[in-house]
Amino acid sequence: MKNSLAIFFCLFFISTSSNAQQKTVIVKKTDKGFVLHVNGKPFFINGMNWDYFPIGTNYTYNLWQQPKDVIEAALDHEMTLLQNMGVNTIRQYTGVPAGWIKYIYEKYGIYTVLNHSFGRYGLMLNNKWEANTDYSNPLAKALILKEVTEMVREYKNAPGLLMFLLGNENNYGLTWQGAETENVPTEDEKSKIAASHLYKLFNEATLAMKAIDKSRPVAICNGDLLYLDIIAKECAAVDVFGINIYRGLSFGDTYEKVKNAYDKPVMFTEFGADAYNTLTNKEDPEFQAGCLVSNWKEIYANAAGQGKAGNSIGGFTFQFSDGWWKSGQTYNLDKHDSTASWANGGYRNDFKKGSDNMNEEWFGICAKGPANEKGVYVLYPRKAYYALKKLHRFKPYASLNKSGQIKK
Repeated sequence: MKNSLAIFFCLFFISTSSNAQQKTVIVKKTDKGFVLHVNGKPFFINGMNWDYFPIGTNYTYNLWQQPKDVIEAALDHEMTLLQNMGVNTIRQYTGVPAGWIKYIYEKYGIYTVLNHSFGRYGLMLNNKWEANTDYSNPLAKALILKEVTEMVREYKNAPGLLMFLLGNENNYGLTWQGAETENVPTEDEKSKIAASHLYKLFNEATLAMKAIDKSRPVAICNGDLLYLDIIAKECAAVDVFGINIYRGLSFGDTYEKVKNAYDKPVMFTEFGADAYNTLTNKEDPEFQAGCLVSNWKEIYANAAGQGKAGNSIGGFTFQFSDGWWKSGQTYNLDKHDSTASWANGGYRNDFKKGSDNMNEEWFGICAKGPANEKGVYVLYPRKAYYALKKLHRFKPYASLNKSGQIKK
């Protein structure tokens, strides 16, 4: 589910800046709720978590270091599928050259939310790798602020860039000791102190980024609703509250809780269901599809004008294709591992108390075929792909005018 060590192996690439007129992206609060606007028009995010790792590779593989024809072949195959299912935005991590963000947008009409990991998987400080970032450390703070402001300067003129996203459930990293996914931690007094430093830095980074570029929102990515009270206190400058949330068929009262505690628009940066059943030891595409349909219906129902919380601006399904390297990360890369690594009772199709049921290598709504000699592979859509293709035809803002108000 997580992009883990892939992030710090990604490199920033310098690309020529475009002279094209940039779109202004803002969040507006109306009497019906929050609405994201792109160039003055309401825009609801039908998003997808997207990456590119051929079978047999892991986080060290970098698509952007491949020859141009390989990159184009990979993008043309996958973006065609995404465009066909109604996806209008993908979530990518820093390292993608601005020119390829432009290519994806201009050829397929798909925006990018650009994600900086914000020290989630460690930092190099004084020539020493620190696996767990201490957000109270002045050296760590200075390095992170330097990186995010450099990111804004590099990408601020990139056509197709929708917004900046900081972190990837960094609050879990205050407790977890490794990159692999574990059971969701709980709050305690020690972690609350560390969390306070983290969220203060999120806010400081947001202010520094906006001083360079005010044309796009800045979002953070939190693990579920942990430390929501601290976030509300410390992250006033943040525009969008991104949440990685895995609760099975329903998100419960998530939207209402955020509305009451932290009056910001909600963007689900990750949610999804694996396509493998640990009880039957078989692929289970039916449950995956049903779960995702249920999730998206709630995302739409909480959009402005739909009668519920009104703070949903969209979300990003996790994920487009299976990650064959996620279990173990450095071995058995040619094996589609069905080992479950964490437990979640919300996925009732295969939950058994005392056992893990979440299969990290099976979250794709597309299965992955073997790569050719250039590293290009074919995807095979599962039932979830076709179910979401139908669902994404729904236009939650159809009843709103350009100002985000109900049409008269």
